[in-house]
Order: sequence, then C-alpha cells, then structure tokens
Amino acid sequence: MKKIGILGSTGSIGTQTLEIVRNHREEIQVAALAAGSNVALLEKQIREFRPKMAALWSQEACRDLRSRVSDLDIKIVSGMEGLLEIASMDGMDALVTAVVGMIGVRPTLTAIEQGKDILLANKETLVTAGHLLMPLAREKGVAILPVDSEHSAIFQSLNGEQKSQIKKILLTASGGPFRGKKRMELTAVRAEDALKHPNWSMGKKITIDSATLVNKGLEVIEAKWLFDVEPGQIQVVVQPQSIIHSMVEYLDGSVIAQLGLPDMKLPIQYALFYPERKPMPGPSLDFYKLAQITFEQPDTDTFRGLALAYEAMEAGGTMPTVYNAANEKAVSLFLDHRISFLQIAEIIEMCMRRHTVTSNPDVNCILETEQWTYDCIRETMH
Repeated sequence: MKKIGILGSTGSIGTQTLEIVRNHREEIQVAALAAGSNVALLEKQIREFRPKMAALWSQEACRDLRSRVSDLDIKIVSGMEGLLEIASMDGMDALVTAVVGMIGVRPTLTAIEQGKDILLANKETLVTAGHLLMPLAREKGVAILPVDSEHSAIFQSLNGEQKSQIKKILLTASGGPFRGKKRMELTAVRAEDALKHPNWSMGKKITIDSATLVNKGLEVIEAKWLFDVEPGQIQVVVQPQSIIHSMVEYLDGSVIAQLGLPDMKLPIQYALFYPERKPMPGPSLDFYKLAQITFEQPDTDTFRGLALAYEAMEAGGTMPTVYNAANEKAVSLFLDHRISFLQIAEIIEMCMRRHTVTSNPDVNCILETEQWTYDCIRETMH
C-alpha cells in the first residue's frame, strides 16, 4: 500500500489525483491533504479519503475545518508550519506537490530531506530552487517524478536511454488561445478571453500563463533541472492539437515522442504507479479521427514571456525567481483587471532589468528575492 500526501488537494491537479486514487483504493492510501482556503471541498475530501492530517493556510479556515470534522480522528494544521509537518510526516511514501507558486519550495525540500519521493506539479520549486532540489534528491536517493504532461512525456521518452545521448529536448506547446495573433490584436484582451484554453482544463493562473507562453518558459527552466541539460538543448515547438506531449532527439537523429489525448490524469497516474502502467478509463487516441498533427515555431516577439525565460535561465542565480515572482504578481493584477494582457510580460522584463543577480542563492535568499520583486512592482504601480 502506497501512502501519499497531496499539497493543493482542492486544485485542478489535486482533485484529478484523488479521482485516480478513488479507482485504486486497494493500492494507494491518502495520508495527508493540504489546501489553500476551500474549507467545504477539503471537508468532503477528508470524509471520503480519511487522511491522518490536513492543512489550510489561514488559522481562521483551520478553526472552521476543525469544527466541521470534530467527529473524525484527524489532526488539522495551518500555514507554512502545517505544510512542513505534512512534508515530514512519518509513514508517508510520496508527496504530490500541486500547490501553485513558491509556497511549494520549502515543503518540497523538507519532504526530500525526509526521504520521500516527489510527484512534482509545482513548477516554481524547480524554477527557483532547482540548484538546491536536484542535488539533495540525488543525495537522499529520492525520485522526482514529473506530473506536468510535457515533463512526463520527456521522462517517458528517456526511459531506457542514456542521458549523455540526448541532443535536444523538444518541449511542445499548444500555443494557447491567442496563437497566431500579433501584439496589436492583443491590446484589448480581457481576462475572460485569456481563460479560454483550447485543449486543457487547468486553474486560472496556469491558464493565463499558457496564454502568455510564460507557462512554457517555466517548463523550459524546469526541464533544464529535471533532465540536466543546457539551455541551448531545449527547443519549444508549437503543436496545436496537444497530442504530442513532448519529444527527445538523440545524437543519432532519432526522435522519440510520447503521444496521448490531452488529459492530465495520464501523467498523474503514470507518476503515482511508476514504473508500472495501469489501464486508464475513457477514450484512447484514434489516429484515423486525428488525421494530422501540425507544428509551428513559437512567436517570441509577440509572446515575450518565453524569450524572457531563456534570458532568466542563462542569467541563473536569483533571476529565475524574479521571472517567476514577477509573473505571479502580474497575472494576479491582470485577473483583477488592473493591468492589460501585454503588461504581464512588460512587468516581468522591468523587474529582470532592475535586478542584480545573486549566484547560488539559499532558500532565504530566494524568498527575499521574491519579496524584492513584489516590492519592485508595487512601487512601480504607485
């Protein structure tokens, strides 16, 4: 019986993970759940899956949850301390890190320190702290299993191959809802327009990131750390049908790809049961209906977020933290209708230009850089 904890259990990845657990109760047990503020849904999850521990961010939400589940034998914890307690929980084999944002950095590092495998759906952890996380995982003998569809595809395409034989990682992108549009056409884009992703069902923040191609930028930086490759070895390819989830080109010219329908449950289930594959309910890929798969080059002039990711990756140190934190804040401002769509990339670039890089930052330095970025944006907005 595999025992797992889920950080971000009420979000898109968290709820889909629990759907898979629901179909495999004899093999997976939920030891702990953590959510942001959705007390009602977390209560439902607790009653169904009966974890030993659950966390919410605020103490007020925790008090509400405690009163709701007072009939159950469960420990309710709050804030970062609560997430860290879950991350170091005895008897838990793996931690699904599905929270959005840099809140995931410290719990992920703590779980690795405690020897727990990581099912990674929190891009920000590797983007900002990959230089800390990957060496620690190697030292502790911990598996980092990617849950992103693209990184799962690369992981699967590398199976049985030597990493020294990699020529290039081909990271695919759908292109988002504004694929093919130019800057002038994006000046009046509203949040409601950007939230209409053509292929994937995701949370609001990730859906906006897909529209700006910042999501792909974060994935590029993540791929560098996960697969130990140089920035120049990662190429983004727009594949609008979202059928090829990513590819690996080898030194001899062979390209191995992983294909499937755009369904996040596939990479989640693969990570949960790796190295075993389990049957997946629902439709399979039908090549007769598909008819064709097309490819395009990303437009990095219109979608500056992707080009800035490569700049941040080349600069290294604290610069990827600035890239990530500036985007988090800018997306929040855009969703609140306080800035325009094109200003998201402009804010990221402004923060990057003003930042002086610190090499090899520790966790405190990473968190200080995040705060510096937020302060920089606040001062500019006033």
